[in-house]
Amino acid sequence: MSSSSSSTSSGADAATLRHNRIVSSKLYFDIPIAKVPLIYSSSYDISFLGIEKLHPFDSSKWGRVCRFLTTEGVLDKNCIVEPLEASKDDLLVVHSESYLSSLNSSSNVASIIEVPPVAIFPNGLVQKKVLFPFRKQVGGTILAAKLAKERGWAINVGGGFHHCSSEKGGGFCAYADISLCIHFAFVRLNISRIMIVDLDAHQGNGHEMDFYHDSRVYILDMYNPGIYPFDYAARKNIDQKVEIQSGTTTDEYLRVLNEALEVAGQKFDPELVVYNAGTDILDGDPLGRLKVTPDGITARDEKVFRFAREKNAPLVMLTSGGYMKSSARVISDSIANLSKKCLIDLSISSSR
Repeated sequence: MSSSSSSTSSGADAATLRHNRIVSSKLYFDIPIAKVPLIYSSSYDISFLGIEKLHPFDSSKWGRVCRFLTTEGVLDKNCIVEPLEASKDDLLVVHSESYLSSLNSSSNVASIIEVPPVAIFPNGLVQKKVLFPFRKQVGGTILAAKLAKERGWAINVGGGFHHCSSEKGGGFCAYADISLCIHFAFVRLNISRIMIVDLDAHQGNGHEMDFYHDSRVYILDMYNPGIYPFDYAARKNIDQKVEIQSGTTTDEYLRVLNEALEVAGQKFDPELVVYNAGTDILDGDPLGRLKVTPDGITARDEKVFRFAREKNAPLVMLTSGGYMKSSARVISDSIANLSKKCLIDLSISSSR
């Protein structure tokens, strides 16, 4: 057998293995109609002897978003969907054995999540306190596509780990939940055109590396080129690159976004939109370096939901980055606005 036919054969074997892992996964399960397509688990929140505070990310953000929504009567906590944890077989749909094995080293995890003291802890503790919460969020992102297809939209109050690719983690992202979500949607939802709208302040280099030369995925990435990750190789894989400079204010940001969505809609007709809705574009965010107001975030999210509705495409929203304590409030206010504008429906009576 020639080397080319051998590689073709091994590629086919890998594709078959991936397909079999997806169809046998337990992450897709039926959700009662009394639940709303908002996904969260208390397991999302990371508490690790206080050392999680050494990273600027608010690792209790996800729980605080839901508490704001439930205490203010926007959402009934009994209607929230709890996902399952992504198993090793689920993760192998995208990740290699060698990459997953690398997470058995606490020092490697410490490097990925950018909290050096994590390196000194036993890996069993790191798995429980850091990687398990991430795997639950991955399960939420994957399930969100199924729910979005059924209900028109779904929000995972977590996920959006867009710096992680199949072979490399970084930037507080240990698993490639966006890539996994998309591969599951290809197989389980019979979807073949997916648009990623990545509006986190940082470039989404992880999914950009994973979908290099995959015409089924269209990537619109609007990011600040002057901040992490400076991944110039991944930038070549962006279908629609929109670079916004440090200091960009709300009006300018929304004007550029309007133009970008119009172009994206002309170039690609998605069957699913995966929206990475980072709040690190907020004025004052130490890492994003942009100057968008909380009301600007609300307007941004509304624009993306309206775009998906106009394209008649289900939408998955992920909360991604955001490095100020105020982010949780901003996200919950935006979700409440989406409900008020009837772009999503969080009421129990109408979901029955």
